[in-house]
Amino acid sequence: MTAETAEGRAASFRALHHGRVPGDPLVLPGPWDAASARVCAEAGFPALAVPSAAVAAALGYEDGGGTPAGEMFAAIRRIARAVDVPVSADVEDGYGLPPAELAGRLLEAGAVGCNLEDSVHREVVRLRDAAEQADYLAAVREAAGDGLFLNARTDTFLRGNAGPGAAAEEAVARGRRYAAAGADGIYPIMAPPDRLPLLADEIGLPLNALATPDGPSPRELGALGAGRVTFGPGVQRRALAALREIVTGLG
Repeated sequence: MTAETAEGRAASFRALHHGRVPGDPLVLPGPWDAASARVCAEAGFPALAVPSAAVAAALGYEDGGGTPAGEMFAAIRRIARAVDVPVSADVEDGYGLPPAELAGRLLEAGAVGCNLEDSVHREVVRLRDAAEQADYLAAVREAAGDGLFLNARTDTFLRGNAGPGAAAEEAVARGRRYAAAGADGIYPIMAPPDRLPLLADEIGLPLNALATPDGPSPRELGALGAGRVTFGPGVQRRALAALREIVTGLG
């Protein structure tokens, strides 16, 4: 894929996030291999969002730093090659790669966007310093140019020890900092639905919400301020539950 083509595909993907009306978010299912990607694309979704947890499970690894970077990028490449719609990919904390290498490997794999989280997966999982994360995002943006949609995931609701109010304040502060660094969207994973309006209003970037089986529907999340809804490994887990039921009845 040439740089021009990459930028054009990223621009098309970026445009899907803007001009949306409340209750009509961009809904992105999460395939984990080429076959599931084709199913999602054939269902009419305009783009796909590859979840690292689902890919890790398919490859036999634990989520959160357990998947070798080379295997993750190979999986992203197979998925992007299998479909004609834009593919964004969750690459956790960047696997410790220098920003230019991370951007280059994503573009080489055919991705038009990525999730980058501010948790660090090393000996001890922790929230990275906000300024350090912003610098990393800015360097990835510089290396990728307009060829990648940077969805900055913040884990204040996941890793923080404070209550929802303080976590929301920290998410707003980090979201604004990440926006200034060049992020295209913000993903406050596990944010309580009642905090979404505040986050959307205060950060000013397209807001990614995680849909869960026991939570609001994608349309309801959109009405609360989410411009984009993803499912993490939820689609894969439902598929595996169906597979379990099928194979249990084979005997």
